[in-house]
Amino acid sequence: MSNSLKSEARLARPDDIYQVLIDAHRDLTADQSQAFNSRLVLLLANHVGDEGVIAEAVEAAGKGL
Repeated sequence: MSNSLKSEARLARPDDIYQVLIDAHRDLTADQSQAFNSRLVLLLANHVGDEGVIAEAVEAAGKGL
C-alpha cells in the first residue's frame, strides 16, 4: 500500500526551517545553489523512500509554474 503526499503544515516552526534553507544558500554562487538544491532534494527523496509519494510531490511542485 502506498502512502499519499502529506501537504498540510507539519512543521512546529516552519519559519525557522525556512531560515535554515535561506542561510544554507548564503554565499553560494547560482551554480552552487542549484547543486545544493539538487542534493537536498535527492537526500529528502531517499529519506521519504516511497516512489509514489515522491511522484506526487514532483507533480504538486510543478503545478502553476
